[in-house]
Amino acid sequence: MTGSTVRPPAYQLLADELRADITSGRLQPGERLPPEPELCVKTGVSRSTVREALRLLASQHLIVTTRGVTGGSFVAHPDAEQLAESLTTGFTLLTKSEGVGFADLLELRRAIELPAVGLAALRRLDEHLAELRGAFFDPAVDDFETMMAAHTAFHMAIAKATQNPLFELVARPLYHAEYGEEVTDDLPAGYWRQIDADHRMILDCLVIRDAESAVLAATQHLDYIAAVVR
Repeated sequence: MTGSTVRPPAYQLLADELRADITSGRLQPGERLPPEPELCVKTGVSRSTVREALRLLASQHLIVTTRGVTGGSFVAHPDAEQLAESLTTGFTLLTKSEGVGFADLLELRRAIELPAVGLAALRRLDEHLAELRGAFFDPAVDDFETMMAAHTAFHMAIAKATQNPLFELVARPLYHAEYGEEVTDDLPAGYWRQIDADHRMILDCLVIRDAESAVLAATQHLDYIAAVVR
């Protein structure tokens, strides 16, 4: 019949129902889901359908399943890194589409990095400073892949230093996305020396908890990238 709506499979409908219970808070992190037989009776579907729904939720990091006498399916505790993994691939595909350019990425970086670095300056702990120092690279000897990885680690450490896990969740896809060769293959001479100097300046501001100077340093960092990367 033309114009008819295709009904989703039963396991998808069950997964959607359970997902709604989790995201609404009706099911809390660590709470055990009803056993498979109970879900079968409650929803009127087969055990294989229930298991397929649970597998789908597990693949989305919404539940974890354990075996044994005390086992079962439990609502997962939120983890910024795990949740962000599912966003990174889609983010990379979007940034490589015709409608999104490097300028759009920089605009998003400004929206995230500037408030993040200000909060990080106020909230950072000594362990965050150590992590930031561990993300430095040597532009004189390190190769491109090493410097890119260090760049990602540095900005993720700033997001972590805000002590707001939502910054980590939003930042991870941005810094782990793969950029096209048209961006990374034509960087000007001295680019990585300037990036290294910028990172060190930002860290200096965080050490003395100067949020205003940290935001200014991060702004100048992004202004430089915008001026030289096309």
